[in-house]
Amino acid sequence: MSIITLTTDFGCKDHFVGALKGKIYSEFSDAKIVDISHEIDLFNVSETSYVIGASYGSFPKGTVHIIGVDSELHQETQHIAMEWNDQYFICADNGVLSMLTQKIIPQKIVAINIHDRLAINATAMDVFVTVACHIARGGLLNVIGREITQLREVTELQAVVNQDGNSIKGNVIYVDHCGNVVTNISRQLFTEIGKGRKYEIGFRNYKLKTILPNYSAIVNFDQNPMKFYEGRELAIFNEAGFLEIAIYRSNPKSSGSASSLLGMNYRDLVTISFI
Repeated sequence: MSIITLTTDFGCKDHFVGALKGKIYSEFSDAKIVDISHEIDLFNVSETSYVIGASYGSFPKGTVHIIGVDSELHQETQHIAMEWNDQYFICADNGVLSMLTQKIIPQKIVAINIHDRLAINATAMDVFVTVACHIARGGLLNVIGREITQLREVTELQAVVNQDGNSIKGNVIYVDHCGNVVTNISRQLFTEIGKGRKYEIGFRNYKLKTILPNYSAIVNFDQNPMKFYEGRELAIFNEAGFLEIAIYRSNPKSSGSASSLLGMNYRDLVTISFI
């Protein structure tokens, strides 16, 4: 059974997600549909790219990912399908795949050119569904598109290393359900530039001098109970491999979170200075 995943900014109030699934089942009834997220901030390409990059590795080879964020076709943005790391990604060429292609070179990319084969009122999602079902049945990319070699890049997805190699400047690209703040500074970049040096993480008016292996590593059980450390800020590299700022055992609905308590929001600056 072929897996087709959905990542959109449609939300769950309206009919759009259900209708999208109906279109897939109408064309390919054997599909297995998995929702990754439908709560992406509207048109937020950086957030979408992070969510896709953090989730694709949990799926088997051959999985087809439909990405319905900022997906409208126009003169500046074409529709594309990409085979990458033995999985397939269908979206608008708006930079959303930049984070993936920083890691591994795509196996094949095509600019989708089947629009004139569909109904005149076909939407972007109609195009994506047609392409996804074609791939899920074992169809080739060359049948639905013209091969290309380059994708549009989004520079804000990339952290910047200072010329002297003594600091990394990154930005907040995602705030999760718990209010934890995720940056675009990767563990790999930190290791390559840091070379084992001491460091200091700066954001807003806060400074942290340690990146912990996990959230609970902030607790020294020999000295104090767990509750003593609740509400303290900390930094880790999350499961996706990116620097994350969090508040230990915080509840965004009652006591607040890293985003609300530290005043951290999308695109805010985070700097790692090496000593």
